[in-house]
Amino acid sequence: MPDALVESAAVPAVEANFDGLVGPTHNYAGLAFGNVASARNADQASNPREAALQGLDKMQALAKLGLAQGVLPPQERPNLSALRALGYVGKEARVLEKVWHEAPGLLAAVSSASSMWTANAATVSPSADTADRKVHFTPANLCSNLHRSFEPETTSRVLRAVFEDATHFIHHAPLQSTPALGDEGAANHTRLCAEYGEAGLELFVYGQGSESEPAPENYPARQTRAACEAIARLHELDPARSLHLLQNPAVIDQGVFHNDVIAVGNREVLLYHQDAFHDVDALKRWLRTSWRGARAPVLIEVPREHVSVEDAIGSYLFNSQLVCTPDGRMHLVVAQECRENLKVWAEIERIVEAPDNPIVDALVFDLRQSMRNGGGPACLRLRVVLNEPERAAVNPMCWIDAAKLEALRDWVRTHYRDRLVLADLADPNLLDESRTALDLLTQILGLGSIYPFQR
Repeated sequence: MPDALVESAAVPAVEANFDGLVGPTHNYAGLAFGNVASARNADQASNPREAALQGLDKMQALAKLGLAQGVLPPQERPNLSALRALGYVGKEARVLEKVWHEAPGLLAAVSSASSMWTANAATVSPSADTADRKVHFTPANLCSNLHRSFEPETTSRVLRAVFEDATHFIHHAPLQSTPALGDEGAANHTRLCAEYGEAGLELFVYGQGSESEPAPENYPARQTRAACEAIARLHELDPARSLHLLQNPAVIDQGVFHNDVIAVGNREVLLYHQDAFHDVDALKRWLRTSWRGARAPVLIEVPREHVSVEDAIGSYLFNSQLVCTPDGRMHLVVAQECRENLKVWAEIERIVEAPDNPIVDALVFDLRQSMRNGGGPACLRLRVVLNEPERAAVNPMCWIDAAKLEALRDWVRTHYRDRLVLADLADPNLLDESRTALDLLTQILGLGSIYPFQR
């Protein structure tokens, strides 16, 4: 690894957030084993229209703060291609009816709108960290859950359509779809740095490692060390500036299915629960020996006496977004459930009022439609650090501005239902409505033919 990579001067860069739009089939099927909130709300009626508009409200607010805010489209659902690959033949309406009666769980899986959580879409390494000075993308294989395992192919097409310029962007194939290489994307990856445009430190957190390491007993560990190491190699990262850290298996067994449910970082700040990591001292040693830059790392540990793991999961305190505005100030973007939990809100106030960290306030959003399905503010976005030429090379129609927001809100209000129950997934009209909406969306975002029904 060239020394120039480590010691190179920073170039102007920003951390952009690309939020996933909630899909027209947003529903509560409780498909993700180990996701406590998802299981708790299974079979309730959902409101896809409200869910999508709540997501757009958050995008608008962050764009108004001066952040680089983009948008990514949902997947085609119901996924008829997946059903046909599993042996269902005949007219589409008949296929939906047959699956609903024979295997309703399968119909729920191929209708899941879980791609809205783009923190699971891919792992991204910025050009400041990679040997070839390009931004690297590896879509997650999401092989731990059937409903998410259908996503990588379309995710790959979406990312290539948004970040198309091969001068700046490298796209890798998802890792092989096997439990030994289970990869859940950026939800288990954090980049820390003094400045976005200089070489940073990339933290990969996993739940399944070697046989000698402790492992959860109640819920599966979705992220493997082998996957993290493979991505670090593919992205040509400096091994000295990458750390593979075991998540505390005890918190996985309490419902912390991804690291972003128990820790969040941005630039020089890492906010984490006391019980987040199996060996937090290893993390601290790595930061002491590997850190470069004028700003020193800021570790904010939330004691279990202040906030229990149960309260952290219920409020998604750590599934908040930590964002840095152009003036250098940091803001914690939290779900409304954080304010409703007295212990959690008291801890947020303590963090904001502390003089030894750059977090100045908490911005509260109503994201109940997402929260009920087990995803908070951080789940909804994929972070991509971009320097000025790279930012200019992004598909310009995928950036959020006032005109794009108006177009997307009109699109949602026109094409989305305001109530959906699981039985509605068998309605062929929902399939037609979804395809009509997605076909128009690809025009609004200038994405071309990314969906199977368009190809």
